[in-house]
Amino acid sequence: MIVYGVIPARFASTRLPGKPLKMINGQPLLAWVIQASQKSQKIKKIIVATDDERIAELARSEGAEVAMTASELSTGTDRIWKAVENQKVDVVINIQGDEPLVQAALLDTLVSCFEKDQALEMATLGRKLDAEALNSPNTAKIILNHKDEAIYFSRFAIPYSRDKSDTGLGGALKHIGLYAYRRDFLEKFCRQAPVAIEIAEGLEQLRALYLGAKIKVVRVESESWGVDTPEDVQKIEMMMQERGIKCPNQKK
Repeated sequence: MIVYGVIPARFASTRLPGKPLKMINGQPLLAWVIQASQKSQKIKKIIVATDDERIAELARSEGAEVAMTASELSTGTDRIWKAVENQKVDVVINIQGDEPLVQAALLDTLVSCFEKDQALEMATLGRKLDAEALNSPNTAKIILNHKDEAIYFSRFAIPYSRDKSDTGLGGALKHIGLYAYRRDFLEKFCRQAPVAIEIAEGLEQLRALYLGAKIKVVRVESESWGVDTPEDVQKIEMMMQERGIKCPNQKK
């Protein structure tokens, strides 16, 4: 099985322009993501899908391949599809370009789902919820069936509790936004225009459920931390310092 990891990385960002090139603990954000992804035991190739030559130059310097994609593409998933549509690949991992603490072991865990289930179309991750995350509109929640397959995703507190208690804590997981797709399903997904439930919730993965996909959800203990603001940069740097994570190449 041929597996590629694709990191969508565009220069324009409403809250943090040039985000992939922002320095974090001695090197650019994107460099951290590439280096972590390259530690995967199951991913054959790392590709950075970007619309900016500055980002492309950084990616090449880190040993990643580059796919130049149009700025007009509306989502990172569309950028990923354009990066692989002419390549021979079985499974594609969507690696978030703004999470410098991504773990290669989690990427390999997603790949393992496809090794175990030849009919699987998509996989993602989830972790235990706390009350704050359950009620936060910034946190996507997942309801699962007995096979740990996604039934629904929402930013609202689900399942809804009429007595306003935190009973939803036992009925859902916090979504961790790493995705893996079977290549044929990724093509099907990107050829489908956004659908009503996806637009209403602001969650792209609902398009996959609309299309009838089986989405395996792997339960993990790991948290994810994205970088969207200057404050996030400071938070990630503090976490790296606490964990003793240092820039591997001070020349960068």
